[in-house]
Amino acid sequence: MTASHPLPDRTATEEFDVIVVGGGPAGSTVASAVALRGHRVLLLDQQTFPRYQIGESLLPSTVHGLCRILGVEDEVARAGFKLKRGGTFRWGRNREPWQFSFALSPRLSDPTSFAYQVERSKFDAILLDNARRLGVDVREGCRVSDVVADEERVRGVRWTGPGGESREALARYVVDASGDTSRIHGHVGGKRTYSDFFRNIAVFGYFAGGKRLPRPNDGNIFCAAFEEGWIWYIPLRDDLTSVGAVVSRENTASAQGDPVAAWRRLIDSCHEVRDLLDGVPQATEAPYDQVRVRKDWSYWKIGLWRPGMVLAGDAACFVDPVLSSGVHLATYGALLAARAINSSLDGILEEGRCFAEFEARYRHEYGLFYEFLVSFYDMHQDERSYFWKARKVTHVGATELEAFVELVGGLASGDASLAEPGQPGARLTAAATDLDAVVGRLPDSDGRRNPLYESAAFRQTFHEASVMQERGVYGGPLEDESPLRPGGLVPSDDGLSWLDPAL
Repeated sequence: MTASHPLPDRTATEEFDVIVVGGGPAGSTVASAVALRGHRVLLLDQQTFPRYQIGESLLPSTVHGLCRILGVEDEVARAGFKLKRGGTFRWGRNREPWQFSFALSPRLSDPTSFAYQVERSKFDAILLDNARRLGVDVREGCRVSDVVADEERVRGVRWTGPGGESREALARYVVDASGDTSRIHGHVGGKRTYSDFFRNIAVFGYFAGGKRLPRPNDGNIFCAAFEEGWIWYIPLRDDLTSVGAVVSRENTASAQGDPVAAWRRLIDSCHEVRDLLDGVPQATEAPYDQVRVRKDWSYWKIGLWRPGMVLAGDAACFVDPVLSSGVHLATYGALLAARAINSSLDGILEEGRCFAEFEARYRHEYGLFYEFLVSFYDMHQDERSYFWKARKVTHVGATELEAFVELVGGLASGDASLAEPGQPGARLTAAATDLDAVVGRLPDSDGRRNPLYESAAFRQTFHEASVMQERGVYGGPLEDESPLRPGGLVPSDDGLSWLDPAL
């Protein structure tokens, strides 16, 4: 591990083009993408890497799209992470497990139709070290406490160094990528809006091994619905498996009171996962020797930027993790932020227009995943279960739908009718029915095409991920990109800034 840059031996306020708060995937991505354009970037993180983090299952767009754009794909490939060719689910009307393969995408070649199951401590450190190599001034053990701002814009941050010294740094832009526990996100967009529909908790830990699915799907994530919620089973190494249960918030007290007992009981409630772990001991290797409880609440912000400051990653929004979209959404949002920052710093386009494009696209992507996940939950039929009854489309509250409509502004569906009374619930129900039908055809697939791509909702949800992957693999999308909205912008060829297609 490359050591952090020593703190300069001076007390004067330092100045940069961009200050990034947080060194996880979102922070490393935006810092690297801005540094690639030659701008001066300071990245501050209160922890020292490598550090533990949950969220181990990646999508191909992150591996072959984002990592190629940042120039780190080969290093990720050499890290020895478990190859993931798709996903396996026991979910929906069919009580037998079904699976999908990334290799059956109609647009992307088989050699790049895979992702990885990663130990986040190692993956995140690779991204952060890459940022260092690109010239980012990375300082660990530095706690940001507040922003420096006036009536016009955010000007910088105040932070405490590893020795307790108080410091201040100024920049044209501050990026908050410090995660769900951010101390400064409230300076943009006010309070978070929480989803009642997805307000769950996760209880998770690790086993020192475990059985694997038959090859070539032995690296797949396995997600199984059971009466109290759903369980993930992620093979990280031959001797390490991540196992977690997502259940309703009513279980919070018991889970926090005795996490290990709650975790074991939930695993025993799902016979497929219980059988995969038969005779396997709990991991004793730090940091995998703990059972943790996390409030797995989905949320968003009414605003994602203000002059001088932008949010990315979990500081901006979070959505239910069942489709392994967490790192994708975080790094995608960070890349959008980098495009806006680069375009503004380089004088290519006016600041307001750059960041309006960032926000519209980030909201759009979040909205697509939110809608798809509501439909995905709805397709699971278990009338006996309180958990699943409460996660039907009909239980998406009117207040939440109103807040969601305000969030996406009609963009998620590409249809302004989203804002019309009654339309969101009707469309969510139709999407759930459509998704249920294509999943039902998976067992009879001829192996040449993934029936999931016959679902309009599925194609729309993963469209931007496919475009990102195409940019990494082919140097650009296979089709010309159109603006998301009238008068909107499109990415540059290298994906690092915005262009006006009218010019």
